[in-house]
Amino acid sequence: MKIVLFGLSITSSWGNGHATTFRALARALDARGHRVVFFEKDVEWYASNRDLPEPGFCELKLYERWADVLPEVRRELAQADVAMVGSYFPDGIAAVEEMLESQAAVRTFYDIDTPVTVTTLRERGATDYLRAEQLRAIDVYFSFTGGPMLRELEERFGVRRAAPLYCSFDPERYRSYARSQRFRCAMSYMGTYAPDRQPKLEEYLFGAARAMEEEQFIVAGPQYPSRVRWPKNVRHIVHLNPRWHAHLYSSSRLTLNVTRRDMVMAGYSPSVRLFEAAACGATIVSDNWPGLETFFEPGREILLPTGSEEIVHYLREADEDGLREIGLAAQRRVLAAHTSQQRALEFEREVEAARSGERARLENSQALG
Repeated sequence: MKIVLFGLSITSSWGNGHATTFRALARALDARGHRVVFFEKDVEWYASNRDLPEPGFCELKLYERWADVLPEVRRELAQADVAMVGSYFPDGIAAVEEMLESQAAVRTFYDIDTPVTVTTLRERGATDYLRAEQLRAIDVYFSFTGGPMLRELEERFGVRRAAPLYCSFDPERYRSYARSQRFRCAMSYMGTYAPDRQPKLEEYLFGAARAMEEEQFIVAGPQYPSRVRWPKNVRHIVHLNPRWHAHLYSSSRLTLNVTRRDMVMAGYSPSVRLFEAAACGATIVSDNWPGLETFFEPGREILLPTGSEEIVHYLREADEDGLREIGLAAQRRVLAAHTSQQRALEFEREVEAARSGERARLENSQALG
């Protein structure tokens, strides 16, 4: 198939989780023989922080102004088997309109921010990248969030088919490595600063760091304000190139997962970092949210502490082999269910179902006509 994607970024993972998600999916689709074309707006923030400027698994179309690239967009869509617009694409509303007016066989939307999108649609009827009235014409609404929110998209907003397409990881890049002296630490956390995540980061990781001054801790991620009071034994890495992510996870005795408030409220919203860390055999400590147990079994594949005291207990008193086994159990789980290759298969199945449904509708209308 020829698949035309419009996404926030695939060239830069700086301050966003979209890039690694699109990279994993596009690379897997390319490996399965599909042709992937990716449109990305050339904005200064990503232009100055590109960690994959030339992805070899898709045809990259960088542009500055939508009006200038529109003729090329229309040419690519005219030959597309599948078109997909992603959440937070800067020209999303216009791209969805072009997609719906095109001859693309299957028109899809990929929401990597479903709880934010749905909340805004409820309140205002539109986001900066999608309008509620566009939803009924979309063939498949792929969502990072599963559970009840999928039913709401179908029943309240008239989406034809809302299907989970959770984040994933590339097993060739996210796997266990020998512990590195550069990243060896008691506990790590990877994530861009977010006001609603910061209290949990400070409770879980900062709290454990202050109680264990003899140990080293690492936080990797940009946009942390100057007012943050970093414990002396917490090393802050402003941006860690994705090629080092697996080394950090592999070198941490524990790694922390903290979830955005909207994702917690919606439930069934595993972050890409959660699967990537598990793929490296990391022992994950996480906040809790509805549906988490459908991805990892608490106590056997993931740890759910209520505060820093439990984290200190894990680090000081828990059996090292026991902690390691939790990480390995999580690794087995994600290798069986959450690789990018499996997401590509899920994508193909949904596309084929949409094609079959459209063929059936056409045949029924012709028979009735």
